[in-house]
Amino acid sequence: MTIVGTGMPRLNMNLRAQHALTRRFTAEWSIRPFLEHEPERTLAVLRAWARDPSPHVRRLVSEGTRPRLPWAARLRAFQRDPRPTLARLELLRDDPSSYVRRSVANHLNDVAKDHPDLVVETCRRWLEGATPERAALVRHALRTLVKRGHPGALSLLGHGERDAE
Repeated sequence: MTIVGTGMPRLNMNLRAQHALTRRFTAEWSIRPFLEHEPERTLAVLRAWARDPSPHVRRLVSEGTRPRLPWAARLRAFQRDPRPTLARLELLRDDPSSYVRRSVANHLNDVAKDHPDLVVETCRRWLEGATPERAALVRHALRTLVKRGHPGALSLLGHGERDAE
């Protein structure tokens, strides 16, 4: 997808359309070109959308910025440096919708494939004073690291290191 005319008025119009579309059906793949071509401005809009009344719009903040979204092109910049997306996930970690929280967990699981220690540290912070819902999010986020026997992930979830086979 090519973005034609990415000046501020055109970008704003396109992002308003994204907002309207995602309230009706999933559109996380279509936000990705905006993130590639206008990352700072798009991330600023997504930060505001993290507080939108619609759970579909809030989910787009997480799902649309996933670096390894299974059915879309990877967001290589966020795969190299996920910190801009993690800042948005912080806003969504206690979302009232399990639909949104599940996306946050899947997003963290993606990040863990390239930055396992960063995800473990994020999850460590998130477990401090965690609600049962946030604890479940963390368990789901760490699933790949647990399967791989990552000592930090195992420790966070109360397990020792995986036995040597």
